[in-house]
Amino acid sequence: MSDTKNRSLIRINTQKLIGVSILATLAFSGIVFGLDRVVEIPKSENKKVEVTANWKNVKIQFLSQQSSGIWSVAFSPQDNILATANQNKTIDLWNWQTGEFIRTLKGHTQPVLSVVYSPDGQFLASSGSDSVIKLWDWRTGELIRTLEGHTKPIRSFAFSSDGQTLISSSWDKTIKIWNWQTGKLIRTLNGHSAGVFAVAISPDGQTIASVSKDKTIKLWNLQTGELIRSLEGHLDSVRTVTFSPNGRQIATGSNDRMVKLWNPETGELIRTFEGHTDLVNSVAFSADGKTLVSASQDRAIRLWNTNTGQLLNTFSEHSATVNAVAFHPNKQIFVSGSWDKTVKVWQPIFESF
Repeated sequence: MSDTKNRSLIRINTQKLIGVSILATLAFSGIVFGLDRVVEIPKSENKKVEVTANWKNVKIQFLSQQSSGIWSVAFSPQDNILATANQNKTIDLWNWQTGEFIRTLKGHTQPVLSVVYSPDGQFLASSGSDSVIKLWDWRTGELIRTLEGHTKPIRSFAFSSDGQTLISSSWDKTIKIWNWQTGKLIRTLNGHSAGVFAVAISPDGQTIASVSKDKTIKLWNLQTGELIRSLEGHLDSVRTVTFSPNGRQIATGSNDRMVKLWNPETGELIRTFEGHTDLVNSVAFSADGKTLVSASQDRAIRLWNTNTGQLLNTFSEHSATVNAVAFHPNKQIFVSGSWDKTVKVWQPIFESF
């Protein structure tokens, strides 16, 4: 089933100092399940127990001997599969739990800049500097379809929650809406005055968020293509954008070294996260929306409390620019990819007290 490549897995334990708190109300059960242990709790009706993912003794799965720098990373929503988009024009697939290398997908003629799984996990899509999007059956490695229409590199794209629509953004200043199953281009959105770094789709599938070198965040109606509003506040190019799982917040990262949190309904700036010392390449929400992770050219990964703005922790294990971070869609773990040619999967140990 897998290509025979000499890939290695190194497990590292490293001490970290702070944590993320989660309050669990237990009415009938006396057990709290964590990622790495089961904590027995005396049965007591409506007992509140504080369960903390404190990032002490963090497990890091270190997938080494990557063939090139990493542009993008993506978890499959239903399998233990991790995809990486590589500078050397390929896509690598891994089992992130075991560290087993699965296969390499080849077909792009320039560096692969982004990878995303379809919501049902059946397909993998990729985009690159070659200005095309490719759809793959990742289990067999078969190339299903290539979407052509952009005239410059495609840095980002996203699937709608129902999996029917794909939205792409490009340095050609446009956003394109596709029916990826037929390959039909539905609509092109124009409005940014410079290259579009990234796009995201709200969980309800109604709104597109796009960010650009023109320093703005734009919100669009996916169905009509109408521009809803434009958000301003960053002082330089905005490189990354993502919706919170409930759709009530948008996080952005910029060349101005800031991470910002916005209300998409009102356009209000909720808060600014300061701490990175170089441009911010990637941001991602945890599955519960309470934690935000950011990655930067300063080689650091930072974890933030979205409710308070508190910096929870800084990880500096990468030795070069960190281009991408992504939380698992339903597990409390995240992955990072870097120009140091490594991918690291970060897994906290839950503790109760």
